Amino acid sequence: MARGGGRGGVARGAVDYSMAVVLVGIVLSLAAATQVASAAGHDYRQALSKSILYFEAQRSGRLPGSQRVSWRADSGLLDGKANGVDLVGGYYDAGDNVKFGLPMAFTVTMMSWSVLEYGNQMTTAGELGHAVEAIKWGTDYLVKAHPEPNVLYGEVGDGDSDHDCWMRPEDMTTSRQAYRLDPQNPGSELAGETAAAMAAASLVFRSSNPGYANTLLQHSKQLFDFADKYRGRYDSSITVSRKYYASSSGYGDELLWAAAWLHEATGESRYLDYLATNADALGGTGWSINQFGWDVKYPGVQVLAAMFLLRRGNGGAHADVLRRYKQKADLFACSCLGRGGANSVRRTPGGMVYHQSWNNVQFVTSAAFLLAAYADHLAAAGQAAQCPDNGGSAQPSELLAFARSQVDYILGSNPRATSYMVGYGATYPRQAHHRGASIVSVKANPSFVSCQAGYSSWYHRRGANPNLLDGATVGGPDEYDNFADERDNYEQTEATTYNNAPLMGVLARLAAGHGGGRFGHDSVAVEEASSSTAINGANRTSLPSPSPASEHASPIEIEQNATASWTERGKTYHRYAVTVTNRSLKTVHELHVGISKLYGQVWGVDKARYAYVFPSWLSSLPAGKSASFVYVQAAPPADVWVTGYKLL
Repeated sequence: MARGGGRGGVARGAVDYSMAVVLVGIVLSLAAATQVASAAGHDYRQALSKSILYFEAQRSGRLPGSQRVSWRADSGLLDGKANGVDLVGGYYDAGDNVKFGLPMAFTVTMMSWSVLEYGNQMTTAGELGHAVEAIKWGTDYLVKAHPEPNVLYGEVGDGDSDHDCWMRPEDMTTSRQAYRLDPQNPGSELAGETAAAMAAASLVFRSSNPGYANTLLQHSKQLFDFADKYRGRYDSSITVSRKYYASSSGYGDELLWAAAWLHEATGESRYLDYLATNADALGGTGWSINQFGWDVKYPGVQVLAAMFLLRRGNGGAHADVLRRYKQKADLFACSCLGRGGANSVRRTPGGMVYHQSWNNVQFVTSAAFLLAAYADHLAAAGQAAQCPDNGGSAQPSELLAFARSQVDYILGSNPRATSYMVGYGATYPRQAHHRGASIVSVKANPSFVSCQAGYSSWYHRRGANPNLLDGATVGGPDEYDNFADERDNYEQTEATTYNNAPLMGVLARLAAGHGGGRFGHDSVAVEEASSSTAINGANRTSLPSPSPASEHASPIEIEQNATASWTERGKTYHRYAVTVTNRSLKTVHELHVGISKLYGQVWGVDKARYAYVFPSWLSSLPAGKSASFVYVQAAPPADVWVTGYKLL
């Protein structure tokens, strides 16, 4: 596992776009789209098809007659029975046989957003029906997992027992215990993300299956209320998830994320009010993080809020807060381009954005989708992203060009000339870390493969997997573009559902080419890459001139000074003292500080998942108060900045 249903009632090709915008539906011809894809050197249409097909390999439950991944069979048919609930269905998250609720719900949210942005393009490619079916396979399970307003089943199976065995899902003998959330065992991250998934999916089915859409929306509202009323970390209630999908960013982002999607799905002002009034307290306008994924949703919240502002033109009563959200969305976009100051994302020598060694590709696909979608909304409004530190404006064409560069890297435009999507291109991973794909299909050989026999006969076997995990996007290369196609190299060769969910959206966008964005001819052209390119189009929303990034300066002030210097063994060392001061009128909580170019030891802060944090005894910083830390190095001062905080 990387830490990092049914088919009835779905009218293929029918998707509702009731998201408070005027859409210009321009469907490109097959020839035009193919010409653009060929010019880029990649067949985005084929990659799109494969990216959706992969989800069929991840299905749990009784497989439908339309199942296209023929080497899979039914599995997990007794899930939930011991708990007195039907939990058959859903998705395995990665190469294992556990159903983890948090990444599954995020997968459904991102698949839904992909369809909402680029459903017309999927129709042109002949893939909309498959995409909608993939979403419904997930939502059917989520509905089952929410049998009561304040009860949510968040996991089936556990990672520890699962990892002791290497078995096909069809042969599973490992624990299938189900774990639940309730008022005594809350889990706001999981309940919030599931609410977001249900709300986003309700929009997908609004026209084609309104009854089902209403059901999803009812579940979404109940789950949001549950998440907000009974606040708590989900991995404190479902402790078996902590080793695999721990919540490092807390639940503030999921509460805001759910509220944003509920506002999008319902148009009800109370959800926009929640997004605005809790912007400080839940970190929506305090976090400036440059990665987006199943754990940290702040960039997604910020982009959604920026889209609200762009579509409204002035933001109404919440204009100031929405502008602050947009400033953070702009910073995320600029950071991806390398123009976010100290917050800029690292890149490998080959140009891939890089965050971590374990399944780094998840952040590549999610960033590519956010950039593509944000670029289209900016272009439709005649706007650009405003970068800090005299970084200028990042035009929509630049954002889309960078998104395409990341997708192209995944598809093989990289120093190794290797596609990191299984089944695409001439060279791709043959030993994906995946139980079902690496053991002979139960249909080819129904003989039981035991827990340990799977390891001895199949896991350690050198050679290609017997079953093609078509369309799976694996974890990808390291920070130097190196990659080892080995089954036991799980950090690089394991694929996940949340790698593919945002990728399918951006692939649909790229397959459509010029004018292929959600707003038709108002969208930026895929082939444009110059920052000086004019944004042409008519009937755009008129917005006031964008404010400089400094207008809403951080209330956290950072000052650092060299307090001592000495020479030792020919090197001159400096002791730097950093003082962090709260200049706001509120109390700062959960303060995260980013530090780069740090070559020595640091005292007074601890390394956390996304940044450095002060010790637990210094959990808050009242108005006007300061906290300090020091570091020593034989180099100029490190870059220090605020990554995130909450104001209460």
